Amino acid sequence: MLIFAAISLAPGDPIAQVLGSRSTPEQREAMSQTLGLDDPLPVRYWNWLSDALHGDLGLSLTYRQNVTDLLEPRVGTTLTLVLLATIFILVTGIVLGALGGGIARLRPVVSFLSGLGIAIPGFVAASALISLFAVKLGWFPTYGAGSGFVDQVWHLILPAVALSIGWAAYVAQITATAVKEESAREHVETARGRGIPGFTVFRRHVLRNAAIPILTVSGLTVAGLVAGSVVVETAFSIDGIGSLLVKSVSTKDYSVVTAIAVLIVVVFVLMTTVIDIVQAAIDPQMKGGRK
Repeated sequence: MLIFAAISLAPGDPIAQVLGSRSTPEQREAMSQTLGLDDPLPVRYWNWLSDALHGDLGLSLTYRQNVTDLLEPRVGTTLTLVLLATIFILVTGIVLGALGGGIARLRPVVSFLSGLGIAIPGFVAASALISLFAVKLGWFPTYGAGSGFVDQVWHLILPAVALSIGWAAYVAQITATAVKEESAREHVETARGRGIPGFTVFRRHVLRNAAIPILTVSGLTVAGLVAGSVVVETAFSIDGIGSLLVKSVSTKDYSVVTAIAVLIVVVFVLMTTVIDIVQAAIDPQMKGGRK
């Protein structure tokens, strides 16, 4: 509701985007009545919400087509980008964090790398990667999402890396802290004193107990990638929902902006639900508390 109100009250004339700057006042008034833009804001929101509850996300003012049809091909592109970024984040973040939390001499190095990664904005990482690996070395394409699965993955590697740098650094920091705390607990020291192999101690007593905060931050990170893809998709000229959101905000395309906002919220709800289920599965205390 707040997003719908904000985009409605923002400066700009969506009718001018539809008819052009040379349209007459009569044409604009007629188009405004046709699209229902002359109704009060609460009425317009209620009409959109009523249609959305019946599966109709409205009509795009800019593209003049159904919002569902407009989002369908772009969702696949963004999900592929998010999936690649998720793999990079989980592998890099958890491995670096485990090394930094479990090996004392590596902690300063991991702390420096994770701090540096968090400090790099997404658009700076995208520009640097394009300049080095796409333009100078020519290893990867500079723009677009490609066609076909293999070509699409090849086109999305650099954007996924740019999207994942800051998030991977954040996961590494949380992982390092959790592993460090668990490594210092009494039952871990007892297991080591009993002569249990170090890897077994780490896997059964350290990593499993540290998995709760790691799992939580990783799940929220994955959900945040959908919203974070806006900058990266724009930088690499990828036709996903992030770049569509930027265009739709600039043209005050109410239905598209609100539909994408709902999609992002749905992703967050699903991810937090999955996190709760997995946490209950790996933490016996949560099961006992629930009973």
